[in-house]
Amino acid sequence: MSLKHILGGLAAALILAFAAAPAVRADDTPAAAATAAAAPATASAPAAPSDAPPGSTAHETVDNPYGLQALWKGGDFVAHGTLTILMIMSLGTWYILVTKLIEQSKVLKAAREAQDSFWSAATVTEGTAALAEASPFRYIAETGLSANDHHEGKLVEAIDRHSWVTMSIQRAVDLIAARSSEGLTFLATVGSTAPFVGLFGTVWGIYNALTAIGIAGQASIDKVAGPVGEALIMTAIGLAVAVPAVLGYNWLVRRNKTAMEKVRTFGADLHSILIAGARVGARS
Repeated sequence: MSLKHILGGLAAALILAFAAAPAVRADDTPAAAATAAAAPATASAPAAPSDAPPGSTAHETVDNPYGLQALWKGGDFVAHGTLTILMIMSLGTWYILVTKLIEQSKVLKAAREAQDSFWSAATVTEGTAALAEASPFRYIAETGLSANDHHEGKLVEAIDRHSWVTMSIQRAVDLIAARSSEGLTFLATVGSTAPFVGLFGTVWGIYNALTAIGIAGQASIDKVAGPVGEALIMTAIGLAVAVPAVLGYNWLVRRNKTAMEKVRTFGADLHSILIAGARVGARS
């Protein structure tokens, strides 16, 4: 008998054996029985009520354990001091920005009033009286009139009238310029130092984080990412404090330059009128 016939016979025998074997049902096994017993209970159990309205997707809110609040609560006195310094810098920056903007607006408004009322007056005294009490242009005019009318005294008489009036008006202009630039130095200081203060807080926070990791002996992502992320918040706060200070400083310096040009022009014109012998009104 050939090999082909032998293999064919074995195949036929296997087919007959599988056909004759009884079918094993899933219900006959213990696991199937347990599943069948649990199925009715599962099917009969009512569905859990859902608070979400139909057609909406429920979102789970996860609180961030790493943030500014955690940094303040878990930080030491160095972190608290750094955050306090940055907060003081920020409050001082915005206070100076608002107050200097208001002051410069008043000076520019006074310049328009002086252009309209002072130079149209018949005498310097009348023009001075027409200006507002708090106007820097009135202060310059009154200083010039006082120097022109009261050029007396043994020491003052050693200076000629022209030089005395010039010096008096120039001092008044310089005083106004000094007052108008008050606070700008603070903005420049904050703009140049706030990033480094924030960087100091970052370095200190990373140092504490690495120290805690070394003590714990674990370097998992939650042990590293959280503390380092909190430390980097310091740098972000430092930049947030410095950027408004730098922008505000440049803006206020430009506006202050415009206002002071008007003040200096008014002082020069007033000096020319007083020296030229124009009418100054009733002498006091």
